[in-house]
Amino acid sequence: MKREPPFTFHVSPSFPPHPSPLTFHPLPLLEIGHPNGPVLLSGRGSLLQVLGVAFGVAVLVGNTIGVGILRTPGEVAGHLPTTGLFLTVWVVGGLYALLGAMSLAEPGAMIQRSGAQYPIVHRALGPYPGFVVGWSDWLSTAASLSLMAIVFAEYAAPLLPDFPARMQVIGCGLVVAFGLLQWRGVKSGDLAQQLLTAAKALAFTALAVAGLVMTIPDRADAAAVALPTGGALFAAAILALQSVIFTYDGWTGPLYFGEETVDAGRSIPRAMIGGVLVVVAIYLLFNIAMLRVVGVEQMAGNPFVAATAGTALFGTRGDLILRLLVLCSILGGINALTMMVSRIPLAMSRDGLMPARFNTVNAGGTPTVTHWTSIGIACGFILTGTFNTVLALAAFFFVANFVFSFTSVFVLRRTEPDTPRPFRVPGFPYTTGLVLLGSVAFLAGSVISDRSNSMRSLLLLAASWPVYRMIVKYRGQ
Repeated sequence: MKREPPFTFHVSPSFPPHPSPLTFHPLPLLEIGHPNGPVLLSGRGSLLQVLGVAFGVAVLVGNTIGVGILRTPGEVAGHLPTTGLFLTVWVVGGLYALLGAMSLAEPGAMIQRSGAQYPIVHRALGPYPGFVVGWSDWLSTAASLSLMAIVFAEYAAPLLPDFPARMQVIGCGLVVAFGLLQWRGVKSGDLAQQLLTAAKALAFTALAVAGLVMTIPDRADAAAVALPTGGALFAAAILALQSVIFTYDGWTGPLYFGEETVDAGRSIPRAMIGGVLVVVAIYLLFNIAMLRVVGVEQMAGNPFVAATAGTALFGTRGDLILRLLVLCSILGGINALTMMVSRIPLAMSRDGLMPARFNTVNAGGTPTVTHWTSIGIACGFILTGTFNTVLALAAFFFVANFVFSFTSVFVLRRTEPDTPRPFRVPGFPYTTGLVLLGSVAFLAGSVISDRSNSMRSLLLLAASWPVYRMIVKYRGQ
């Protein structure tokens, strides 16, 4: 899932800126035929297998491309202020995302369960690692949904009349509105995702093309930024790559809908690989345009690169154009997160790791109890302003979850060598090993760079064990 960084993003200084009672009685389960084995469904309705490759690409692109791409180029240029190195790190980050997507497409196509990384880790490493991955992913997805809604409110506020608690009202209203849309059924979410993602992709592409073809006014030469050397250059490259990889995050989107995807064995790999390639193309096109309009020297350390380019291209209308671009971008992400967040606790409920009533799906294919519970949690984060805290604590689990997931690919190859795999990772074990080592390195970097929140996250991890044991005992596992 896409984690936007926990900050309030501004395009320019003048431009202000993811129920029922808890009962744990097991439900009677039904087994239905499935090409890769039985899928367990409750008697309370089932998910609908109606989603195709187009939706998978749309949810990946919609969940990945957010306001981060408008901010990250300035950070990367600040670390690597030369055109060649700047573009190289974006290409390397795209290759890393592609290898990661191919690696998790294998178990996703094999297991074909909705719930993102949770079903993969649960099957490979067992219930407790799955529990940790599922809980952290669920809460951080709800927090990301809250952050996106608040950022949308901040950008939309100047276009609306002032009224008390405006940010909270707009944010919660937006989350509830998308909640009502998804409540109608998965087909409504599918259509909305494809339309919103198409609009987002077209908007970013149009801005990039404008930057490549329009005449730009002469700009004052910026002072050259010294390129670090030796160990400092290596450290700068790592920091730049870290920012880029976080900006590419979101490519797990299709895994949230495994059993809802038609011909998932073929569709999930196609959606994940195709979606990543679309994102890489848009990011490279956008950054090349920013280099032409602004220049790498002026980009270095500038958090308002897109606003600077917009002003150069469109004059006084630049702020409005960038504002509309941000709003369009956020809507696709909110729709994706609203669909994704409910699938995690549904999958956990089926395995006895969440309340039994969470395993309820309406006729339209929406997991009703987990859907509205997740909407309520997201609104609670908005009203209390706690989403930044949750995301800061979840940063540790975000990286750790990828360590668990890539490790699961190796474990499943060893424990289930004969299970049919519609898709196999090219270059295994080297490709998956590379992204696993990268995830371990990023996890170490996360602990070193933010020791305070990492220690709190480790305490939460320790506290999760007794909670897990209590839930398992209460549901009679």
